[in-house]
Amino acid sequence: MGSSVQPAAAQPRWDRINSAEVIAQARRVYFHFLESSPTHPDPLGVVIGPLQGRVVFELPVLLPEEHFISLELVRGRSPRSRSARSPLRG
Repeated sequence: MGSSVQPAAAQPRWDRINSAEVIAQARRVYFHFLESSPTHPDPLGVVIGPLQGRVVFELPVLLPEEHFISLELVRGRSPRSRSARSPLRG
């Protein structure tokens, strides 16, 4: 019998989900965490499920309907995207 548990390293299937909606939901969970627990260390990311989300501090084991969103995606604005829009371009 095969396991229905997804390894934590697996990236969300961006072609099967609404990425903007999932990342927005992850941001809401993360910012709620920051408001309620400002002194905790930074988490690794957020796990989003069909009815809830949670902040995680170690790599989780995911259920089939859950998605792990890394903290870099939750926070947004990677250094690569900034360098693509140089203010010195003419």
